[in-house]
Amino acid sequence: MSCIFCRIVKGEIPAEIVAREAEVTAFLDVQPLADGHVLVVPRAHVARIEDMEPAAADALFRAVVRLAGPVRAALGAAGTTIGINDGDATGQTVPHVHVHIVPRWEGDGAGSVHTIFPRNVKRKLPEVGAAIRKALGQPPQPGRD
Repeated sequence: MSCIFCRIVKGEIPAEIVAREAEVTAFLDVQPLADGHVLVVPRAHVARIEDMEPAAADALFRAVVRLAGPVRAALGAAGTTIGINDGDATGQTVPHVHVHIVPRWEGDGAGSVHTIFPRNVKRKLPEVGAAIRKALGQPPQPGRD
């Protein structure tokens, strides 16, 4: 397996592991955006979040919830930015689902998630909502879809 995260999970590549659970491993990013930048990964290889089994997704996000506060406290941070890049177009460089927990401080120079996107809305909210409901297999909403 050439996936670097799978190799870290298996112990084939050294990493600063901060948590290891039955379905999840968390370790410090070797190219951190800030001190304490943690990556939380499912132990099983999955490239995209929508391909995860529900139980694996549950375990992943439960681990993120358990880690966010202790990571912030350990670094004396004012908050955290938590994010996922899902697919090549988002900048996902390792095709293995991973959640970033990045400690944040007032005046750290980084913005909110809203600052990484220029406003580029082309469709009205009801049209987008209807398209998503259709993709989910939900019935149309009377008077809306």
